[in-house]
Amino acid sequence: MRLLNLLKIAFKAIILNKTRTLLTMLGIIIGVASVIAMLAIGEGSKESIRTTISAMGSNMITIRPGSDVRGGVRQERSAMETLTLNDYYAIKEQANLLTYITPLVNGGGQVINGSNNWPSTIYGVNPTYLKIKITELQSGSMFTDAEVQSAAKVALIGQTVVDNVFPDGQDPVGQMIRFNNIPFKIIGILEEKGENTFGQDQDDVVIAPYTTVQKRILAIDHLESIIASAISEDDAPEAVTQVSEILRKQHKLTETEEDDFHVRSMEELISTFSSTSEMLTILLVAVASISLLIGGIGIMNIMYVSVKERTKEIGLRMAVGGKGSDILMQFLIEAILISITGGILGVLLGLSSTVFIEKFLNWPTSIALYSIIISFAVCAITGIFFGWYPAKKAAALDPITALRYE
Repeated sequence: MRLLNLLKIAFKAIILNKTRTLLTMLGIIIGVASVIAMLAIGEGSKESIRTTISAMGSNMITIRPGSDVRGGVRQERSAMETLTLNDYYAIKEQANLLTYITPLVNGGGQVINGSNNWPSTIYGVNPTYLKIKITELQSGSMFTDAEVQSAAKVALIGQTVVDNVFPDGQDPVGQMIRFNNIPFKIIGILEEKGENTFGQDQDDVVIAPYTTVQKRILAIDHLESIIASAISEDDAPEAVTQVSEILRKQHKLTETEEDDFHVRSMEELISTFSSTSEMLTILLVAVASISLLIGGIGIMNIMYVSVKERTKEIGLRMAVGGKGSDILMQFLIEAILISITGGILGVLLGLSSTVFIEKFLNWPTSIALYSIIISFAVCAITGIFFGWYPAKKAAALDPITALRYE
């Protein structure tokens, strides 16, 4: 029996039992759609995280105090005072793989303008901060090194602060605000950036000279962190090593002593979040794959029923010269057709679901071509694996017994 005839017979058998075939395909359709949608969500979240972190500066390096044990009690990083201005100057002078570097101190408080007020965070930095964070000014200008040295009471504010303390549309540049009752003159408005992937409002900020924030807001002389920018993203790992060596020497740590600081690049942060997202994606795909298994079992059961119902037909085909291999191929092709048709419908449903998720749920998605290829491969394997045993049973039937079957 030629392959074309076998395909016609298998297709006719599927058409004659449309409802049963559709119900058989249901597990495959849902499984394939779920796998495609879950992988799209996983890939979309990874891309979104990478884009968000890269927007902060893909070659940015952050130096923070390390935790320590004092009197048997482990201290939090925020309680540590191991970073100083001397560390900042040492890194600035000795690290040749960095382009920009700034101290950073920050604190929360109330921004007040007349009867309007808004809770926000003030960041104390130097003028290179905007270049490290890849942030532009919407209007006004950045404060100068001279204003940092004199601890001038000048500040830049984000759009969220503007909207809440200047609701009448007045131009904030040149106006006075108070932060925790300390007066600041607004000299610039930051470019609007919106929320990042982690739900943080990047426009809810006040930026001032770090000396001003240290002396007038926080009353401290240590640094809460130092941020820098490596020459390039490729140089970031080596820059991290270089900064660590400078700080160990600066803090006079011996070879056996642990670092009392943490130096991290954005690439490490991207890698950490991506691996977490990847684990969740694998879990979701594993759950979705159960539908494919159920769909395969459904195909096997229906093929068993089909063999029973068509026992006389099988006997007749064998009686007129049909071989066991022809019967095996006939039922195997039927199972594969059901699987592949279910796979096509599953892909269409999966793509539609992905579009729906992105448009109406506002979740980031990215359809991976390999998810469609894998789904089709699994469909074909499912059809062969779960269709082979019933087909083999049909091929092994005795023609005489099959003709007498009631």
